[in-house]
Amino acid sequence: MRIELTTPAVLFTSISLLISAYTSRFLNLAQLVRQLDSHYKHDPSESILKQIKNLQLRINIIRYTQIMGGVSFFLCALATFLIFKEKNYAGEVAFGASLIALMISLFLLIIEVQISVKALNVQLDKYKDSSN
Repeated sequence: MRIELTTPAVLFTSISLLISAYTSRFLNLAQLVRQLDSHYKHDPSESILKQIKNLQLRINIIRYTQIMGGVSFFLCALATFLIFKEKNYAGEVAFGASLIALMISLFLLIIEVQISVKALNVQLDKYKDSSN
């Protein structure tokens, strides 16, 4: 299969938007950690500590999603350059590696979302019994 010069370039916008979304998630989690840290200093409860540890795990996962997104972006740019220089096989390999890095990034995002949903469900379960 031959890929054109524009094929990897099509992913630039998508990868940029994903990295932006990852950064937004990271900033929101960082803000939550700061708020919980402030609450924990005034009321050192086990519940707040568990939430902080959950957020720490999620932040680490998002860090890896950002890294893999950056690797994907770099490899995509490299693929475009290699195809431009008529190094088609190397460009195709770089593009394939870029897609793999992007898939890893998306897989990590799915894991992070699952952890987030579990944490919210634990929080919301408190209200399940009181609604009856």
